[in-house]
Amino acid sequence: MQDFRTVAVAAAQQAGKTIADACGATYRVDYKQGAITNMVTDVDRRAEQAIVDILTAAFPDHRILAEEGGRGHGEDSPYRWIVDPLDGTTNFTHGFPAFCVSIGLEVEGRIVLGVVYDPLRRELFEAEAGKGACLNGQRIHVSSVPTLNKALLVTGFAYDRKNRQRNLEHFERFVLASQGLRRTGSAALDLCYVAAGRADGFWELKLAPWDVAAGSVIVSEAGGRITDFAGKPFKGDGAETLATNGLIHAEMIEVLAGR
Repeated sequence: MQDFRTVAVAAAQQAGKTIADACGATYRVDYKQGAITNMVTDVDRRAEQAIVDILTAAFPDHRILAEEGGRGHGEDSPYRWIVDPLDGTTNFTHGFPAFCVSIGLEVEGRIVLGVVYDPLRRELFEAEAGKGACLNGQRIHVSSVPTLNKALLVTGFAYDRKNRQRNLEHFERFVLASQGLRRTGSAALDLCYVAAGRADGFWELKLAPWDVAAGSVIVSEAGGRITDFAGKPFKGDGAETLATNGLIHAEMIEVLAGR
């Protein structure tokens, strides 16, 4: 696993450099499916190409699932890299400093490695299955906040505005039930912040695999819990993502269920 980790870190940092160098520069902005809330820039594409080039050079037979379409060549490989080259594109285009690179490795359907890199803060979150989670080489652990009314939560909203009403209802209930609530605009960073104890819980609907792959293993390896909204095993399709320090998990499930 060490070689996988080293290559993933190198790829994330190279993409992060591409992103950091582009801050304040001129770049092209397009809109996916014509949705003004779902942007992609040529910085996303260049960062993704940097990652794909590094991964394919090191592991030419591996599969790659990347947000902007980058693919590997190993159709039958048990190894699949899941890549978001710039999580938080809307933040990036507005100069709001909350975005990152996210790279996860799935082996036979199980996420075993996660790397998330914040290029502005130069914060590197990483985890390997069974080996714990780290931030810049130092072990991290979820918080010890015991109850929801003392918890700081984070969330996000799906690009599809027609599906936002359900989460607005969740948002209102959690505002009343928690100590505080934030919306950063980067699900990958949100998961890392739960892992590092900066937030105590996170929920979101309709995320993509590249939004949650790396962060899911980082949360788990930091001692947290990640499931769907009913507490069932987490699925990487991101339809429902609930991640907590474990201590407030049951309370968050109750709120999500409207009880």
